[in-house]
Amino acid sequence: MSNPEAQAAQAAHQALIEQLDIHSIHKTFRNPNWRPNQRRNKNIKTILGDASRKEASVNATPQDNSGAATPSQDNDGLSTSGTSTPAVPSASGSTSLQQNLAQASRSLSKLVLEKNLSASSRPPNGASSAPTATYTNIESAPSLAPLKHYCDVTGLPAPYMDPKTRMRYHNKEVFAMIRTLPQGVGEQFLEARGAHTVLK
Repeated sequence: MSNPEAQAAQAAHQALIEQLDIHSIHKTFRNPNWRPNQRRNKNIKTILGDASRKEASVNATPQDNSGAATPSQDNDGLSTSGTSTPAVPSASGSTSLQQNLAQASRSLSKLVLEKNLSASSRPPNGASSAPTATYTNIESAPSLAPLKHYCDVTGLPAPYMDPKTRMRYHNKEVFAMIRTLPQGVGEQFLEARGAHTVLK
């Protein structure tokens, strides 16, 4: 049914495909011991849940000065003896070393948090204890500094306010431009700032 020329062409084509197949070629750049990472990526819900649990556990840490909960003051909580994280790998090799490094980083972050909490729990001269902003805690008291006002048009510092449109402006050139605005445009600038008047 098929002629020998077509069979020969198909056989030559199949031989060419096998010759150009890259899967059969040995790849020297591949590491035979490579394994994919077993750690899964976390979604934002999991990250926020972990952060709230960590914060709750830090807030629940006892604040006694017995030395059981916080490190002693003489060595500043840091040990170079190697007893907490031994550097000698066990029979399992680098896996144990990676676990020890992870354990050391966790204990170091715990020491930093405990040190910040113990420092904030002892106010100097009996002053009132207020929340402090640290690298591990972003919560702090509201600022007592006066609010800064910025120009509604340019975004520069605005020491002046137009009494007619209630728009803040930087200098007289901006003021002249504000006075030439058509009806309702000034209200749109105030709406962008969140200071517009809504009549019900």
